[in-house]
Amino acid sequence: MVREAEGFDSGMTKGTGVQSDSMPVVIAAPGAITLVRHGEPALSRRALLDWEGYRDWWAKYEESGLLEGQTPPHILDGYARDARYIYSSTLRRSIETAQAICGNRPFESLDMLVEAPLPPPHLPRWIKLSPKSWGWGTVSRLWWWYTDNHGAWETRRQAQARAKKAADFLVAKAREGGDVLVLAHGYFNLMISLELKKMGYIKTVEQGFKYWGCRRYEKKTKE
Repeated sequence: MVREAEGFDSGMTKGTGVQSDSMPVVIAAPGAITLVRHGEPALSRRALLDWEGYRDWWAKYEESGLLEGQTPPHILDGYARDARYIYSSTLRRSIETAQAICGNRPFESLDMLVEAPLPPPHLPRWIKLSPKSWGWGTVSRLWWWYTDNHGAWETRRQAQARAKKAADFLVAKAREGGDVLVLAHGYFNLMISLELKKMGYIKTVEQGFKYWGCRRYEKKTKE
């Protein structure tokens, strides 16, 4: 997709330094940016854990790969086929997702795309919750978002700065022409999405936080 550059009536005549009326200048429209959550990990969420148990569970989750036997949705086949740039995070579940979707196509793994952390608050040990999103996932995310008391964990402000850096990087790639595909993590993908909206991108596909779910963004164009 191309458009005539605003403010230009023609191209440049080679070697003259003047504009020619025969060669319009065209600029490739920015590509779409698609953010995909990884597939279902192999680690089970069927447990009731105190805060220390959840901390240990999360550490294992960060190292786990995908549950066997999954088939990526067909919509992702097209996004991978059409993408000029494909990225994953450096975590195993993200890399295996990229491998499942891209086949033999190359992709690059980037540290800046890893998931935002979920440090649990130190609640009384008799409080035991599930690792599912409505259990420790929600409690830990709220604790992480509204407080800065996380020790060595990345804070919300630090993650927001990382999301801005990631969005700037992805937009720069999209402006080179061609679509960008990111195979990473649910919450950090959302944080990148918020930055893309600030930069004038509109959401054209929304599949929420489900495994293999995607959000697709395209640049607003002037009519």
